[in-house]
Amino acid sequence: MNLITIIGNLTKDPELRHTQDGTPVCGFSVAVNRPKTRNNQDPGADFFNVSAWRNLGENCHKFTQKGSKVAVVGRISLRQWENSGNHGASLEVLADSVEFLSSRVSDAPIPAEPSAPVDNQGGFTKVETDELPF
Repeated sequence: MNLITIIGNLTKDPELRHTQDGTPVCGFSVAVNRPKTRNNQDPGADFFNVSAWRNLGENCHKFTQKGSKVAVVGRISLRQWENSGNHGASLEVLADSVEFLSSRVSDAPIPAEPSAPVDNQGGFTKVETDELPF
């Protein structure tokens, strides 16, 4: 079984691109902190390249940014290449699901006052019982 779950923070803003047939794919890198050592030295982090396809990729691009905390479940893919006689390989996580663990990124300002009028009934709304069906 090829299954990986990682929880970490995006190291940069996600990049959305499209294949030749128009299929969206979003690429991003996730830093996963290693557990602390016994002598409290900084253990560092592991970095994972992640690809999210189609609607999942579009949502990752729309709702995350550098520093966003995410939980990614997917599978590991080995990519090998050859360029001018040089061989290389890299591991990549192909995301099956991404859960956004940070609050939503929003450009809209948060209103200072509630939009509905405030009543003096302790936050409750008065309901006329004559109109209830039971």
